[in-house]
Amino acid sequence: MPEIAPDNRTFAELGVPAPLVAALDASGVTKPFPIQAATLPDSLAGKDVLGRGRTGSGKTYAFVLPVLARLAASGTKRRPNQPRALILAPTRELATQIQASITPLADTLGLRSMTIFGGVGHGPQINGLRKGADIVVACPGRLEDHIQAGHAKLGAVEITVLDEADHMADLGFLPAVRRILEATPATAQRLLFSATLDAGVDVLVRRFMSNPVTHSVDSARSPVAKMTHHVLHVQPDTRLPVLVDLTAAPGRSLVFTRTKYGAKSLTKKLIAQGVPAVELHGNLSQGARTRNLEAFSDGTAKTLVATDIAARGIHVDGVTLVIHADPPIEHKAYLHRSGRTARAGAEGTVVTLMTDEQVRDVRDLTRKAGIAATVTKLTTGDPLLSELAPGERTYVEPPARPAVETSAPRGGGGRSGSRRRSAGSTNRTAGSTNRTAGSGRTASSAGRTASSVGRGASSGGSVGRTGGAGGSARGAAGSAGRSAGSAPGSTGSDRRSTGRGRRRRGPGKQAA
Repeated sequence: MPEIAPDNRTFAELGVPAPLVAALDASGVTKPFPIQAATLPDSLAGKDVLGRGRTGSGKTYAFVLPVLARLAASGTKRRPNQPRALILAPTRELATQIQASITPLADTLGLRSMTIFGGVGHGPQINGLRKGADIVVACPGRLEDHIQAGHAKLGAVEITVLDEADHMADLGFLPAVRRILEATPATAQRLLFSATLDAGVDVLVRRFMSNPVTHSVDSARSPVAKMTHHVLHVQPDTRLPVLVDLTAAPGRSLVFTRTKYGAKSLTKKLIAQGVPAVELHGNLSQGARTRNLEAFSDGTAKTLVATDIAARGIHVDGVTLVIHADPPIEHKAYLHRSGRTARAGAEGTVVTLMTDEQVRDVRDLTRKAGIAATVTKLTTGDPLLSELAPGERTYVEPPARPAVETSAPRGGGGRSGSRRRSAGSTNRTAGSTNRTAGSGRTASSAGRTASSVGRGASSGGSVGRTGGAGGSARGAAGSAGRSAGSAPGSTGSDRRSTGRGRRRRGPGKQAA
């Protein structure tokens, strides 16, 4: 039977140090969740702990608090390149989320933490390791890079945490995780938290954990009382209008697609229909992912269209609606996607869109997930849509797209910056004329002429290009003809266009 502590126990009664209790209280966290109440007494006592709790059950504080408390109590000083605690996470987003939870608490205790993951430069991470970090929150792949390069050494690790261990197994990270754990001291405390404890996770438990205490407060299939599930049977041509209707309602919506291309395409379609949306998938740079998540968090965009990369580790308050625009392939993905709403006791609605050919797959999916969903066949304008996503629909005029993408708007005609770019363009043009003119002294003369033309162009005179051909009469004539098409004072864009035209005509062939 799961060991669930009484609901009335406080963090202090569970053994959390007073400075951390005060910091939690200041951030509005006053009552432990069941997974925290169940695991904290053992993890704070230094035991290896195996904790199972569904997505959104509060696992992050369940391991963050003992990590901070035990590091503060050990008194060991941090050293360059040798972290004292290691938290492994499967995705960059989850690592960032964990770091956000750690930072205010670590500051209270004077501890330093940092993240390590791919998609960003190595330099800042190497510098952070060199300065010394008490806690490193890392994705396995990039951490191994730093270990192999000698920037990270794990011999001083006192406590190791594996978060979302089942997801790391699903992503194929187990070999890297094993190598990393083998590099940490065998005597180090180890905490493993997961929504499911399947065969892949069991391998890590047997190999690296010593007499772990297991706490299973609920399973991934445990129903969430305040989460309602609906399956909307739609035709392919009504799928987008139904999505637009649901996402145009008040509140935040998280829409899942199966593929990166699907997320990108659907985001564009929603924006075109007046729904401010951002995308999140593996093809985006880390900077773009961060910006899009911030836009979703601050309400600039109330809809996030994502692949399963967002199914774990993305916690944004107030996600009232999760939509499976593409039903996931397997039931665990359905549960983790759905877990982005109805978190920490809040209410939420999960909607799955199903077409005729997906009926059997969705039926099997919900059965394996242990979900009793309400199935409704509908089309656009159905009153049920307003029940699932209540409130007045609002639409935003899509941003206008430029007809021609040029560099002219950056500076504008007549500005000094534009004139400088025009001068540089003229220099390149004159250099082309230099090559046209031939070789020897003639080419040298043309080169000097090109330099003079470059200086003269910044004052708005393009006529100087007429004589830039050096010793080639035909080159001069061609240059003069081209100069006639660009009056003095033309914008930088016009001059660049002229230069492009010249290259297409092939100045080398003229010289021949």
